[in-house]
Amino acid sequence: MEHSSPRKPHSSSLPLDSENKATEFHPFSTSPPHMLAFHLAWLSLFSCFFSTFSIPPLIPIMRQNLNLSAADVGAAGTAAFVGSIFSRLAMGPVCDLVGPRIASAALSLITAPIVLATAFISSPTSFILVRFLIGFCLANFVANQFWMSSLFSTSVVGLANGFAAGWANMGAGVAQLTMPLLYSFVKSFNVPENTAWRVIFVVPATFQAITAIMVLIYGQELPCKDSIKVSNKPKESFLRLLFNGLMNYRGWILGLIYGCCFGVEMTMDNIVAQYFYYRFGVNLQVAGTIAACFGLTNWFARPMGGVVSDQMAKLFGVRGRLWGLWAVLTVAGLLCVLMGRANSVGGSIGVMCMFSVFVQAASGLTFGIVPFVSKRSLGVISGMTGSGGTVGAVVTQMLLYSGDKFSTQTSISVMGLMMIICTLPISLIYFPQWGGMFCTPNETSIDEEDYSLLV
Repeated sequence: MEHSSPRKPHSSSLPLDSENKATEFHPFSTSPPHMLAFHLAWLSLFSCFFSTFSIPPLIPIMRQNLNLSAADVGAAGTAAFVGSIFSRLAMGPVCDLVGPRIASAALSLITAPIVLATAFISSPTSFILVRFLIGFCLANFVANQFWMSSLFSTSVVGLANGFAAGWANMGAGVAQLTMPLLYSFVKSFNVPENTAWRVIFVVPATFQAITAIMVLIYGQELPCKDSIKVSNKPKESFLRLLFNGLMNYRGWILGLIYGCCFGVEMTMDNIVAQYFYYRFGVNLQVAGTIAACFGLTNWFARPMGGVVSDQMAKLFGVRGRLWGLWAVLTVAGLLCVLMGRANSVGGSIGVMCMFSVFVQAASGLTFGIVPFVSKRSLGVISGMTGSGGTVGAVVTQMLLYSGDKFSTQTSISVMGLMMIICTLPISLIYFPQWGGMFCTPNETSIDEEDYSLLV
């Protein structure tokens, strides 16, 4: 591999490598194009998480007005994640073909009117349909991670991916906190209950549309505008890119792992407010505040996962990234088991906060590995991994939180056991040039086909 000293072309204030990727990451800088793109990417995805999870904290109210059964609520929660599965799978190849900026902005603008349509639902069927369609906007996660992997060097890509996704995921926590407060504010003007919750959905819809327009106007996919049409990567068809990605077993394993960290996180975002509302009898605003604590730890937890991934790589290479992911996700599973067995409000909140830190850090560690799987099909691998997160959410929602088969606290503990078991396939990931958890690199004779994963 060719090594060159970092340089600073006139178009960037950051040192760049030979591929014009930034070798430093300054999260509180807005310098174009790298750091400006970072802020646009996380803010756009933040709005999508805000939109998707603006409904769960209001379900106790909506349930009364729409005559929703427990089965309806469970089906709607599952539907929100199912929509995201298909859109994330498609978003990867779309990013490979048209770039993450256009793909992200287009999806946000298409789904913003659907968010607004929440104000007009009138039956359980329309409630489930709207949640399904809103879930499509979460595919912007794939564009977010693709964008960061395209702009930042391997030495800081875990950190960049962690911050971009972590700050964006806070949208779920902010929604849990603000939507009940907005509802109470509108209701204080003597607005009927059935109208108050409908009116406030103009907020997430407008926010999502504004961030999409900002991405289109100010976003930039490559470090230099002059180089937007210049690429050393051979042009390949959609089907070829898709095939290359789908045939890479590492992408499937990372999808499974991501389903056990981000999928679990999304499931918790969907049920945690109701859990505290019904189990411990707290009011709507308190339940929303507690639920917000789970999502808001993304401010530092997921970036911390990226930091751990990059630091482990400096010490032990890619093998360190794999071991770090396994250790953090295993601890997260143990804390999830413990949360389901906690019998007091204070104890449940304390364990929940610790659990949120580890499960979100595991998500950051997962995407610290993704950029190393395949350069030519990076979008497809990102889409497969991201879709795995939503598949995990669907599976846990359907198995554990649909109907009355298990109590919620039992379901939480079982979910933790599932997480621990599903960490085992990490040991099967092997890179010929870097090794695996238990295997050293193959330094003698490596097929060109093995290296073609990276070109």
